[in-house]
Amino acid sequence: MAPLLLQLAVLGVALAAAALILISIVAFITATKMSPLYRHEEEKFFFNAKGHREALPSIWDSATKQLSVVVPSYNEEKRLPVMMDEALGYLEKRQKQDPTFTYEVIVVDDGSRDQTSKVAFKYCEKYGSDKVRVIKLVKNRGKGGAVRMGVFSSRGKKILMADADGATKFPDVEKLEKGLNDLQPWPDQMAIACGSRAHLEKESIAQRSYFRTLLMYGFHFLVWFLCVKGIRDTQCGFKLLTREAASRTFSSLHIERWAFDVELLYIAQFFKIPIAEIAVNWTEIEGSKLVPFWSWLQMGKDLLFIRLRYLTGAWRLEQTRKMN
Repeated sequence: MAPLLLQLAVLGVALAAAALILISIVAFITATKMSPLYRHEEEKFFFNAKGHREALPSIWDSATKQLSVVVPSYNEEKRLPVMMDEALGYLEKRQKQDPTFTYEVIVVDDGSRDQTSKVAFKYCEKYGSDKVRVIKLVKNRGKGGAVRMGVFSSRGKKILMADADGATKFPDVEKLEKGLNDLQPWPDQMAIACGSRAHLEKESIAQRSYFRTLLMYGFHFLVWFLCVKGIRDTQCGFKLLTREAASRTFSSLHIERWAFDVELLYIAQFFKIPIAEIAVNWTEIEGSKLVPFWSWLQMGKDLLFIRLRYLTGAWRLEQTRKMN
């Protein structure tokens, strides 16, 4: 009996090793090189409040604003106004209190099929195109791709990623700013502050099904085991980066869909960019584009492939490159 069990154990280990080798080969073969930092001709411009076309700036230019807010939006005509009203209300009030404070909000319409761009452009008309700009992508790139396009068109010394659903209370940007400042001195002016919902985990578990809770824990384990150590919540869409950290990390990004946050932080840790995780106020908003099981399955696959592709050398981290 014992020899049979030993043979079965050896067979199991051999099959697992063969499966891992096969998956690694598939990950290597299917890996694309650095996702093209390419804009369609129409994506190199934005329309100002008067409807005239102007060239977009580049992250490689010197910063001319204190804060850039990048809002990736896909079919968000209904949820976007609530977020924009809160964000712009806060930013305008802050500017009145401190006239030296300057900002811009960049809404990136990720190939929406609804009226997202028109809704966003109303804010451009109201506040002016120096404060609100709308970038309309020719086709859907995914959340990571949309954020990257906004980041590469930003003018801020600091760049905030903020979801269009307004799930995170916008004034919590001050918490991220404090967290960022507490990391000083910043190596090469690079630092990142991540909004976190980890402190809300017990409450969310009580409201979730056992299946969704299992998926959540499984995802968190894979993130920790394969990619990012020390960050409990990688997926909160509220992140503040210095301009230098944004250019370094987003220039190296491959993943353009939901798991892009994980690769972004993986890259940051590789380059030893200091990261602060800051608790923020967060409320679940109806209308999420995530389909629980399939989205988590896709992200799980992306996590495995992120690790294997860097491990096998299919993807390599390089110095920053400029966008064409």
